[in-house]
Amino acid sequence: MINLVRAELLKIRSTRMWLGMLALSLGFSLMGLALYVALAGVEMDGEAAIPPVTDPATVRAFYASASAGVLFMMILGIMGITGEYRHQTISGTFLVTPVRGRVLAAKLISYFLFGAGFGLATVLVTVAVALPALAIKGGSTSLLDHDVPLILGGTVLAMALYALVGLGLGALIRNQIAAIIVAVGWVQLVEGIVTVALPQVGQWLPAGAVRAITFTTSVFGGPGELDTLPAWGGVLLLLGYGLAFAAIATVTTVRRDIT
Repeated sequence: MINLVRAELLKIRSTRMWLGMLALSLGFSLMGLALYVALAGVEMDGEAAIPPVTDPATVRAFYASASAGVLFMMILGIMGITGEYRHQTISGTFLVTPVRGRVLAAKLISYFLFGAGFGLATVLVTVAVALPALAIKGGSTSLLDHDVPLILGGTVLAMALYALVGLGLGALIRNQIAAIIVAVGWVQLVEGIVTVALPQVGQWLPAGAVRAITFTTSVFGGPGELDTLPAWGGVLLLLGYGLAFAAIATVTTVRRDIT
């Protein structure tokens, strides 16, 4: 199993796609952080769009921006399985290791680990930018206050589990372009609409789980709190999604004809 995991990690690193997804993830996270830095405490029509950095919620929002790039880890997971079908490398993989369940287990483990590394890199870059920004604007620079450790740890977990969601979605749809379109449409459109229109339902979606574990309770830190699960509930919900999609990836890949 260790050799299979190493082989899967080598597959991921053998292309530059993961570097592109990492760059996009960092870019999205830093864009969100820049928005908070620019608007924190700035009054619009007599009211601050985002509370000042002395507000614990704003401090949490600074660090929670690291989770903005989970979509790209999901896309990398999708490409990890659909690319095998697209280029027919899956045939050679199963010829070398006929027990498909072992191959899928190795793939799930490797993408979970890679996703955690992805998340750690995003967290480190976000912290490196957020700390001086908070110091300049007069906010707290402690990484132990305002649930910051939980937010950063939750971001790493979210990245790792979104990789499993991507693998499951890719195994279910198999067409790479279609799977990516579904993922982007769901994350960028459907979840946003449901969250605003039906917040009591939105809290049970994957994005709701991420909000829970990153303590994000409002849109862009503005007024009007969203319905959000407790942090432990968000962790369990996201774990449930990750395991469910891992099961989908396993069942669909083991039972389907690969030709």
